Amino acid sequence: MAELGSKGVTAGKIASNVQKKLTRAQEKVLQKLGKADETKDEQFEQCVQNFNKQLSEGTRLQKDLRTYLASVKAMHEASKKLTECLQEVYEPDWPGRDDTNKIAENNDLLWTDFHQKLVDQALLTMDTYLGQFPDIKSRIAKRGRKLVDYDSARHHFEALQTAKKKDETKIAKAEEELVKAQKVFEEMNVDLQEELPSLWNSRVGFYVNTFQSIAGLEENFHKEMSKLNQNLHDVLLGLDKQYSGNAFPVKAQPSDSTPAKANKSPSPPPDGSPITSPETKTVNHELEPSTLEAPGASIPKSPSQLRKGPPVPPPPKVTPSKEIKQENIISLFDDNFVPEISVTTPSQPAEAAHARAEAAGSEAAAGAEASKTEADSTSLPAVVVETFPATVNGAVEGGASSERADMPPGFLFKVQAMHDYTATDSDELQLKAGDVVLVIPFENPEEQDEGWLMGVKESDWIQHKELDQCRGVFPENFTERVQ
Repeated sequence: MAELGSKGVTAGKIASNVQKKLTRAQEKVLQKLGKADETKDEQFEQCVQNFNKQLSEGTRLQKDLRTYLASVKAMHEASKKLTECLQEVYEPDWPGRDDTNKIAENNDLLWTDFHQKLVDQALLTMDTYLGQFPDIKSRIAKRGRKLVDYDSARHHFEALQTAKKKDETKIAKAEEELVKAQKVFEEMNVDLQEELPSLWNSRVGFYVNTFQSIAGLEENFHKEMSKLNQNLHDVLLGLDKQYSGNAFPVKAQPSDSTPAKANKSPSPPPDGSPITSPETKTVNHELEPSTLEAPGASIPKSPSQLRKGPPVPPPPKVTPSKEIKQENIISLFDDNFVPEISVTTPSQPAEAAHARAEAAGSEAAAGAEASKTEADSTSLPAVVVETFPATVNGAVEGGASSERADMPPGFLFKVQAMHDYTATDSDELQLKAGDVVLVIPFENPEEQDEGWLMGVKESDWIQHKELDQCRGVFPENFTERVQ
């Protein structure tokens, strides 16, 4: 007993905590079975529902605001790179170079100022607003435990009064415990009854101030950015006027897949549009559409066309007629339908045959070679079946985790206290920011309240190795999981 006293824990305190937990567990079981009445406060329960809703909305708003700030920062970086590119291509002898440098500098400062003001006037305010919720949440949970203690004391007192053989000494003691439990509960209940409605009403002003700040900052930012853009426009307009007398020739480049045709006139497009003259155009800053239509001009390819891969069958030929013969329609629902697969590659004789037909100018030869190409294209490509190794789902053989010998029995994980917590009950842990707690399961799961964990501080466990003397409950939201 002396040893227990030297460690700051007495046998009486341990017994009191154990008895309190057993009494709470018994009371909850009786209430769930309907054998004991439970004190209800519908008004307070509504306040708790509002509190949980307010916390959920505030957490979501904080998350979305952080995403918005990340987007502003990303847009700042993109804008900065774009202005840096303009500075690099802007030659020293061009007029307005100093102006463009100044505009780029002001652009960077404007983005930086916008982001910082969003952090100061919106994000920090949001963090302060949400900072009050963890303490109130822990007090709500503790009020629930004290309510169970009050109901248990009340039922015990009533049972002694209605017993056939009354013991006045026990009745007096039970009444004293009832008064004490009621006082503790009512003190916490009164405080929360005042704070929760006030906190609920404060959300309106907070939302108004937050979104007004964001809207005002955005408005000022876009006004200043509009001025910078107008200044940049004026500088570039001056550059354009000075060099407006110079012609910038833009020559069409031959396509990689189209052979050069120097002595042959272009064929009319299938849609009947007029043929564009192949002569080179000169324009000032802009490309005329006729230049892009010149024979042999390089047509931009889509990413899917540039991506290397197996050849694909060519699309079916489109005829001007809108009528479709009935015999050309293939029923996809016919059981006898077998699709024909035609694969052509750039290395097949079609291109050579087409070149010979153009050189000879013989349409008959082109038709003959085209028939040959069609015959060659009927060969089916080889089908390659790729197999993949089966994945093993589950734990690695022999890798089943075992309980560490240096941890308390039933050790679950470690958490670290992020805030100080002052214990207000004998079964609670006193925490300082930075304390590491070893989380263990409750002996009786029915005793665990929402938002509370059972554990022992790592320093106490290393020093004493006595679980019953050191363990206690603590609020989960005051800690952060570290292992």
